[in-house]
Amino acid sequence: MDAREMKVKAAEAALQHVEDGMRLGIGTGSTADEFVRLLAEKVADGFKVQGVPTSERTARLCVELGVPLKSLDELPELDLTVDGADELDGSLRLIKGGGGALLREKIVAAASARMIVIADESKVVETLGRFPLPIEVNPFGYKTTRIAIEKVAERHGLSGEIRLRGTEDGPFTTDGGHYIFDASFGRIPDAEALATDLNFIPGVVEHGLFINIASFAIIAGPAGARTLQAK
Repeated sequence: MDAREMKVKAAEAALQHVEDGMRLGIGTGSTADEFVRLLAEKVADGFKVQGVPTSERTARLCVELGVPLKSLDELPELDLTVDGADELDGSLRLIKGGGGALLREKIVAAASARMIVIADESKVVETLGRFPLPIEVNPFGYKTTRIAIEKVAERHGLSGEIRLRGTEDGPFTTDGGHYIFDASFGRIPDAEALATDLNFIPGVVEHGLFINIASFAIIAGPAGARTLQAK
């Protein structure tokens, strides 16, 4: 199977956990897009769900394909969220935010009774940090916030470039109007402690470490899909 076929396999397996009438958080990213496409086929056949999208991108795809949507204010408690990950370890700790939707993704996942992660084998690592850690920050004082992030990283023995995401036209802006730093820390030996310290920085809106949020993961590889439970 190629990469897209593996994403479809993971999405197919996740869809088996979606029940008629569910209040469903719908994730963002290429694997989540495959889930939306499959979900839309079931909706067209009469399957009932109420979806809460984690990004404007996902909302547009759902509208295009006919998946009914509500806001999180209309459905403040959800049954299930299905979303991808940029990286995950054997304890179901995740790095998310490569697509820039990490704040809404975390809010929606936290509002859900369960979260299923869908990913291909390439996203599974022994220790988080191969993928740069996205850190969403308020544009006000973002350079000051970057200095504070660097100090936290130093205390944790982490180094590497902390790059403001963007292009020559300007910084990337999230759906919430924030900036993102991508921190190439490399191996993160204590993700929980780093997450706690990043949360204490006033300019940090949210970070891409998702800890104790995922219920289980569906991992697709050449041999098919398998379920990964926390160790």
